[in-house]
Amino acid sequence: MRKIGIIGAMVEEVQLFEGHMTDTQAITKAGISFMSGQMHESQVVVTKCGVGKVNAAVCTQILIDHFQVEAVLFTGVAGALDPRLDIGDLVISIDCMQHDMDVTALGFERGVIPYQDRSIFEADRELVELAYGIGEKLFESNVYRGRVLSGDQFIADRTKVKELHEELGGTCTEMEGAAVAQVCSMNDTRFVVIRSMSDRADGTAHMNFAEFTQLAANRSFQMVEAIIQEMR
Repeated sequence: MRKIGIIGAMVEEVQLFEGHMTDTQAITKAGISFMSGQMHESQVVVTKCGVGKVNAAVCTQILIDHFQVEAVLFTGVAGALDPRLDIGDLVISIDCMQHDMDVTALGFERGVIPYQDRSIFEADRELVELAYGIGEKLFESNVYRGRVLSGDQFIADRTKVKELHEELGGTCTEMEGAAVAQVCSMNDTRFVVIRSMSDRADGTAHMNFAEFTQLAANRSFQMVEAIIQEMR
C-alpha cells in the first residue's frame, strides 16, 4: 500500500486530516508529533513540522527514515511575490529555492548552496500536474505553477518582494518548502509544495492572516484529500 507523508503548516490543517483517518497511531520523534493511519485506502502520516527550515528538514527526514513514505505533500500559506497573485490564489511548486542562502561575498550567486551540485530542487512533475488540475477543478481562485522561495524570514517589505520576484524568480515566499524539497531531493523522494496566498508579503499580513487561516486549512485539506484519492 502506498505511504504518503503530509506536512501541514497549521494546527487547523492537521486536525482536519486526523479527523478523516482510520486506524490511527500517534508517535512523537524529535519533539514532533506524527499521526499515521489510513485515508482513502492509502497509508498516510500527518504532521505539523513547526516554523522554519530546520524544523521542516528534521520533520521530512523522519517521514522518510522512520515512516518510509514514498512521497511528501507540503501544504500551507505563503506570501505572494508575483504581482498576478491575489489573496486566496494557489501556487503549486515547480521547484523550490532558499532565498536567504547568501554567499555572494565569496563569489557565489545568491541562493546557491556552496559546493553542492544543486541549489534549486524540482518537484515531482506528476504530482505538480495532478495538484494543478485538482486545484483548477475544486476552486474558483487562480492556480499557478511557480517557484517557491523559502527563508527563515517573514517577508513584509514591498522592495524585498520585488527583489525576490525579479532576481530569484519567486512566485511566492514562505519559511519551510525549500528545506522539505532539499531533503526529499537528497533522498530521491517525490514531493510537491502547495501554498495558498494569505497576503502579498508587503506588510498587510496582520490584516489578512487571521481571517484567512480557516479558509486556507479547509482548502488545503480538500486539495490533499483529492490528490490522495487520485494517487491511489
